[in-house]
Amino acid sequence: MDAADVSFRPAQRTGARRWTGLRRLGVAGWASAGVCLLLSVPLIAPQVLAPYDPTAIVPDAIYQAPSPAHWLGTDEYGRDILSRIIHGTRVSMSLGVVSVTLSVAVSLPLGIAAGYYRGRFEAVVMRLLDVLMAFPGILLALVIVAILGPGLVNAMIAVGIGEAPAYTRVVRSAVLTVREQTYIEAARAVGARDIRILRLHVLPNVIQPVIIIATVGFAVAVIIGSSLGFLGLGAQPPTPEWGTMVAEGRRYLRSQWWIAMFPGLTIGLVVLALNILGDALRDVLDPRLRR
Repeated sequence: MDAADVSFRPAQRTGARRWTGLRRLGVAGWASAGVCLLLSVPLIAPQVLAPYDPTAIVPDAIYQAPSPAHWLGTDEYGRDILSRIIHGTRVSMSLGVVSVTLSVAVSLPLGIAAGYYRGRFEAVVMRLLDVLMAFPGILLALVIVAILGPGLVNAMIAVGIGEAPAYTRVVRSAVLTVREQTYIEAARAVGARDIRILRLHVLPNVIQPVIIIATVGFAVAVIIGSSLGFLGLGAQPPTPEWGTMVAEGRRYLRSQWWIAMFPGLTIGLVVLALNILGDALRDVLDPRLRR
């Protein structure tokens, strides 16, 4: 009998049941998914939705309060806040996508190898992760940006590397559970190679925890990326970015409150939606939480 037949078909049936359970996300989960879906529109084509050029300086429109002409008002250069938020979606969400992809690309093979092979390799990897996780994510990102220099690309790299240790620990924990299952022993007994076991039996069973933590990690990446932008270490002006917009508007909170408030509310709404979506996916995909 082929090794793949020993365990992969039950794993497929389990996976089918879990993905069918996505219909049970609930109202909050589907609402959060809808918010994330809406964000994909300005992510792909912000110029279609933005009513104005986000970087155009208009001296006659400086400090205009929210009005039918400028729904969210204008800033100190006469730039339309709504247009800058829409274009800033591409910057902030791209930072989240790239950083999460980088974190998964680094942590998935590292966590699988550490959890499956154990021994000295696992000890070295885990001690290194303990050192990295001793630093808060934002502090580790600041250190990396200080080494690489400010800029959007460097911010993506910094956030991705800063979040990778947490992803690696989750993957390793999932692999430790999977490697002790009976179907893994059966696959070894029929002579399956490690690479085949990892590809057909281990990876399909650890990918779901990765999806859950990646969804929550996306929200963390948006927060850290916006924090770097607030500190002037992310996207550089005049590029519209949510954290940079909040930083530019903090000087005018008492008079022109809309400059900082609307970008800040956007960050809060996106992070809230991503966290709710992550919790809903965890409830559906985690077998320990299903009744």
